[in-house]
Amino acid sequence: MSTPETGMAERYQRARGLYEHGEFQAAAEELSALVDASALEPPLHGTTELRLLLARSYYHSAQLGRAERVTRAILVDDPDEAYANLLLGRVLQRQGRASEAKPHLAMAELLGGYGDEGRLPPVVRDEGVGGARPVAPDEDDTP
Repeated sequence: MSTPETGMAERYQRARGLYEHGEFQAAAEELSALVDASALEPPLHGTTELRLLLARSYYHSAQLGRAERVTRAILVDDPDEAYANLLLGRVLQRQGRASEAKPHLAMAELLGGYGDEGRLPPVVRDEGVGGARPVAPDEDDTP
C-alpha cells in the first residue's frame, strides 16, 4: 500500500537518480514538483536537502536565475546552511557577479570548511548496512 510519504520518497529517489545520471533538466522538473507538493503535504523531515538538490539541478542545467532564487529561499530559512552559501556563491560567480559571491563563499568556508576551490573534503556516502565509504574524486558531486 502506498502512502503519500512513500510516493514522495519514490519520486525523490527517481529525481536523485536522474541527477546522478546527469539528467539535470529532468531532475529539476521532478524536484520542482516535489517541492510544490511538500508545501501541501509536508514531508516527515525538512525540505532543505530537497531544495538544495533542486538548486543544484538548476545550476547544472544553466538555469542560474532559478538556482539563485531557490538557494536564497533556503538561506532565508537557514542562513547557516554552508552548502547553500557555497552554491549561491558559485551561481553568482557563474553570472559574472563575483563581488556579490564573495561573502557567500567566505561564509561557506567558515561554516562548512569549503576551501578555495569551493569543494568539501572527501565525501562519504552511506552504504546502509556495513557503514559508509569514501567517494572517489570522479564521483564527487559538488556543484
